[in-house]
Amino acid sequence: MAESKKIATRDSYGNTLKELGALHEDIVVFDADLAGATKTAVFQKAFPERHFNCGIAEGNMMAVAAGAAAMGLVPFASSFAMFAVGRAYEQVRNSIGYPNLNVKIGASHGGISVGEDGASHQCCEDFALMRSIPGMVVMCPSDAVEACAMVKAAYKHKGPVYMRFGRSPVPVFHDEDSFRFEIGKGEVLREGNQVAILATGLMVAEAVQAAETLSAEGVSAMVVNLATIKPLDEELVLRAARTCGKVVTCEEHSVIGGLGEAVCALLSQQLPTPVRRVGVNDEYGYSGPAADLLKAFGLSAGHIVDVVRDFL
Repeated sequence: MAESKKIATRDSYGNTLKELGALHEDIVVFDADLAGATKTAVFQKAFPERHFNCGIAEGNMMAVAAGAAAMGLVPFASSFAMFAVGRAYEQVRNSIGYPNLNVKIGASHGGISVGEDGASHQCCEDFALMRSIPGMVVMCPSDAVEACAMVKAAYKHKGPVYMRFGRSPVPVFHDEDSFRFEIGKGEVLREGNQVAILATGLMVAEAVQAAETLSAEGVSAMVVNLATIKPLDEELVLRAARTCGKVVTCEEHSVIGGLGEAVCALLSQQLPTPVRRVGVNDEYGYSGPAADLLKAFGLSAGHIVDVVRDFL
C-alpha cells in the first residue's frame, strides 16, 4: 500500500457526480452557495440545467431535495458538514428521514482537518447526528478511489444516504481497477492477531502507518477500514475482536456518538471486548493548519501507536 499521490475526497465527489450525470438523467444536484468548495461546480459546469444553487439556506435546500426525490429524481444535496447536518438537521430528519426519501447528502469539510476555518466549521458531530436518524446510511471514505465507488453505490441505493468528504488531500492507496465497494461491508487491509485497529475516513491511512510501525516492534496489528459507519459490518467487527482480543477505533469525529460508540455498543452486547477510542475528545477545535491540528488532537499514526503500546 505504498503512497502514490494525495487527493481530497471532495474532489472525487465532484468528479463522480459529473460521471454519473452523463449516465443518469434523473440525477439533480443542489448546493447551498458552496459549489466551488464542495466541488459540485464540476457537475454544474457539465449540466447547468440540473444544478440548483439554493443559497445560504440549507434547511430549504434539504426540503427542496426531498421534493425532488418525491417526484422520482435522485437528488444530491451538498454543503459543509456543519451546515448540511447541524443547521438543516430538522429538515433532514422530518423531510428526508421520516418519509424515507431517496436523497443523497454529500457533506464536505467534515472534521478537524477543515483547519483554518476554525471550530465553527469543524463538524465532529455529524456521524452521531446522522446515525440517530432511522434508515439513514452513514459513510466516510478513506481515499479518492473509495469516495468515487461510494458515490456510485449511494446512487444505486434506495433511501437516504449521508456521505462525509474531506477538504484536505489524503493518500490514495486503493487500486481503481480492482477495488470493489459495498455499503455495509468493511475491508481488512492488514491481518494481525494482537490488536485490531478499526478506522474510518482519513484515519485509515494513519492506522495502516501505525500498524507498520508496530510491526517493526514485533506487534501484530489487524487494520480494518470501516467506510460504512451505519449499517456497521457487525460480522467483521466481531471477527476482528475474536481474533485479536483488543480493539482500537480511530475516527476524525468526536469519541461521542461515532464509530467508536457503534463498535462499543455491538461488542458490549455480543462479545465483551476491551476497546480504546481514538478521536476528538469532548472539546471544540480551533483554527490552524490541518496537519498541525490532526497531530494536536491525536489523530495521527504516532498517537495510535502510543495508544496500542499502552493498551498492550
